[in-house]
Amino acid sequence: MTSYTAVPFRHGLLSISAAAVAWGVGGAVAALLLRTSGLGPVAVSFWRFAVAALCLALLPSRDRHGTGRGAAVLTGLGLAVSQCAYFGSVQYAGLGLGTLITIGAGPVLTSLGGHVLLGERLGGRAVVAVGLALGGLVLLVAAPAAGPRPALGVALAVLAGAGQSGLTLWARGGGSARASAGAFTTGLLCLLPLAAVQGLLPNAGNPAVTWGAMLFLGTVPTLLAYRWYFTGLSVVPGTTAAVLVLWEPATAAVMGVVFLGEPLTAGLLAGSALLLAAIATLARE
Repeated sequence: MTSYTAVPFRHGLLSISAAAVAWGVGGAVAALLLRTSGLGPVAVSFWRFAVAALCLALLPSRDRHGTGRGAAVLTGLGLAVSQCAYFGSVQYAGLGLGTLITIGAGPVLTSLGGHVLLGERLGGRAVVAVGLALGGLVLLVAAPAAGPRPALGVALAVLAGAGQSGLTLWARGGGSARASAGAFTTGLLCLLPLAAVQGLLPNAGNPAVTWGAMLFLGTVPTLLAYRWYFTGLSVVPGTTAAVLVLWEPATAAVMGVVFLGEPLTAGLLAGSALLLAAIATLARE
């Protein structure tokens, strides 16, 4: 069982960074599923949560629980909204743009929320890192959208980013946000009605590839990544976590160019470089 106390600060940084990279890869896998399987974003999110909940149900009983029922419901609702909106943004605005806007609001919303609501101090290094991150995101936003309805995709990405920032602030404020079976079960029950309308079963593509991708989505970028993320949040300030999560759009941008044929531009390269500079600034703390 993962310990949520006495986590070294460096370990917290690595945990959040690993989670962000896993989410970036997961976004690319989800984008591929949306293109080839005939499934929509709600159905992909439903199966992602279902796989994670099933894996936790098969673990020893002490690993399945540990979170109050109310906390599990709130965490599940937050995850359902943010992840479903994120997959929708990937479908309508493209992997790179959808991911960067989802995460782009993170440093600003989380740092402001942490300062106002939690009394977290914004040190000089954190301010520099946030500035570099925002500069990188401005350059990335200028890149061409790869999706069919970029305006809708951008709106969904903002919703996803707000949901993720809310979870971050709640966990940093003492909320018992955890990647528990109860949280994932709540998320999949919330998504079930919409997923049933949208279509729960794939109707195109190679079934083995589709279900293999579903298994990957439910384990690595969902079950494991959220555990890494919430473990890191036990010791890493919200502003720092929000900038470290910028590994996700950097990873997604590379995956989109290499595997999905999304355009590579000078703005994409320069923006990604600024994101990595922001991460390097925080890593020196």
